[in-house]
Amino acid sequence: MITLVHFQTCLSEFAEKFDKLASKYDHTIQHSAELEAVINDYSLFVTDSENKAAWEQLGHSELEELDSLIWQLRNKSAQCVAIMEKYRALKLENGDVQIADYFRNIEECIDKEFGSFQVTSDSKVLLVGSGSFPMTPLLIAKRTGAQVVGIDIDEESITLGQKVVKTLGAGLKIHLESTLLENLEYTKEATHIIFSSTVAPKYDLLDQLHALTNAQVVVAMRYGDQLKSLFNYPMRATDSTKWKLIDHILRPDDVFDIALYQKA
Repeated sequence: MITLVHFQTCLSEFAEKFDKLASKYDHTIQHSAELEAVINDYSLFVTDSENKAAWEQLGHSELEELDSLIWQLRNKSAQCVAIMEKYRALKLENGDVQIADYFRNIEECIDKEFGSFQVTSDSKVLLVGSGSFPMTPLLIAKRTGAQVVGIDIDEESITLGQKVVKTLGAGLKIHLESTLLENLEYTKEATHIIFSSTVAPKYDLLDQLHALTNAQVVVAMRYGDQLKSLFNYPMRATDSTKWKLIDHILRPDDVFDIALYQKA
């Protein structure tokens, strides 16, 4: 039986590894293999059915004991995912296009992103938290012909992401920009908006988006609850006068699930 002590030990070990590897990032690919291995292991940990079942058996008081460690892991794993994307972008510059298991898992999720609210060539998609290796814009634009804009507050991520798009997405309607939602004119035009699961204030931003978007917009919120909350910021209740939850896309084998919202 998996116990609270087991989880504490595993999570502490992951937190220590993430902290160590985050501090090693020096804008080169020197430590990329080590970080990739840890994130792949972590992805397997949070999607393991045995771990999921054991996690659901933990009591409220036991989860409270893990609360501080959980927040630390969310923040550190999000930081390390951002760094791993930078590694992947830097490797691409050197001609290396190998894909890590984590990225493969994310790419498999993209096809299921909007459920029945399909993206077409006439759609205008906005990704919040596009990162250094903008897989979502690349795959959506390539498969649908839609216009896609990605924003990120990390200027290095945008610079690297633009190079990736130039290499892998020549001719596609993709634009990346380091800006805030309220400063982006495209926000008003977007038909589909995606929030990365590693964007910490995503529900605060969703609340803000109500006044900035059109009436028909569909928002895909990547999130993780229960065991997956170790690797994602979890779902939150929304203001029922602004947003209504219209669909859940639950993916047991993927690192995050998706909640779809439309305006109330």
